[in-house]
Amino acid sequence: MPVRLLLVRALIVVWSAVFAGRVSFAATDPGALAAARQCEPHARSLLQTIVQIDSGTSDVSGVSAVASALKDELIGIGADTRSVPASAPNLADNVVATVKGTGKGRILLIAHIDTVFPHGTVASHPYRVVEDHGVGPGAGDDKAGAVAAVCALQALKQIGFRDFKTITLILNSNEETGSVGTRDLIRAQAKESDVAINLERGVPPDGLEVARKGRAVISIEVKGRAAHAGLEPEKGRNAIVEASHQALQLSSLADATRETTVSVTQIEGGSASNVIPEHASVVADVRAFTPGEFSRVEEGLQRLAAQTVVPDVQVTASLTRDFPPWPRAASTDALLARIQKLYSELGRTLEGVAVGSSADIAYAAETGIPSIDGLSLLGGGAHSTDDYADLSSIIPRVYLLTRVLMDLGRNPVITDRPR
Repeated sequence: MPVRLLLVRALIVVWSAVFAGRVSFAATDPGALAAARQCEPHARSLLQTIVQIDSGTSDVSGVSAVASALKDELIGIGADTRSVPASAPNLADNVVATVKGTGKGRILLIAHIDTVFPHGTVASHPYRVVEDHGVGPGAGDDKAGAVAAVCALQALKQIGFRDFKTITLILNSNEETGSVGTRDLIRAQAKESDVAINLERGVPPDGLEVARKGRAVISIEVKGRAAHAGLEPEKGRNAIVEASHQALQLSSLADATRETTVSVTQIEGGSASNVIPEHASVVADVRAFTPGEFSRVEEGLQRLAAQTVVPDVQVTASLTRDFPPWPRAASTDALLARIQKLYSELGRTLEGVAVGSSADIAYAAETGIPSIDGLSLLGGGAHSTDDYADLSSIIPRVYLLTRVLMDLGRNPVITDRPR
């Protein structure tokens, strides 16, 4: 077939797609793209630096060290940066950094710098790069979120963009244990903002979170009776056997149709190998998309607790609500569409994903503020030692976050909040 005819046919296909709305030619912002590219080497280095610091929630000195490293970065950008004590004991301070501009939009960014890993995990699982994945404890969940924020704020400074009123970044010190020391701070800052963006990892292959389950914790305590395991075991009342029975029952409280999960995560008991255990405990994780599901599980829990198999034991069961659900909302879909338009400047497409994990965005959204999540780097392996941030996503994701800040700063989300 002649080359000229091939070219004509190719042009017909392209223009047909354009007119059908399947292809768009949106120009990238050259300044934002150049700034994202320039920040990539520093992003890689900064991520390695902070992942190499143990920062489990209870490791106050470790979390504080991560906070200190990031505070230096934010002060260097020109942000008004301060430490805010957590409103619960034995937790490191939170960090709040604010950049002021000359425009209208008030934007809240949230990331967390604590992890689920005990002290010493970094020594046994040091940071490494595997096929352009930055792998290490908390790399994707959620230290990459802090790195993305630093790069995006640096990009705005580099291109001289100040058409926003305020951009406030909260670095949470205790998200992995329910943000008990930060949830009030998040709510307070959300009330002073027009929009909230949580910087948890993006969902592979290229998505944002648009809904999350809430979380609750089941605690079961079993009191039995101790006895010598060899001389007179029949006089004992085995708390571990009963706790095991209670643990096995819990799966019946899950509901696949409603996507409610109940997962046993801890079981403890016993004092010695030759003693019938007097005490045992069970902990389970509950995730649900609606508050009503937590109520249903709580009612069922009390019914199951009464169904014992070991005579004369006492079973006490409770359900404690943690993160609230973050249901999908029209305001989130509107944000997704707006962000998608910006991402198309790179020829990329975003997917909105509902996920089973819980996060700080729920506390912001409780105030009625339009909210979205997942505007960090892509990543996976949360809560495992293979936790990773996709380093190849630094440039596109930093570009996207920068452009989102520009767009929401220049054209704020309209709310009924007093300005």
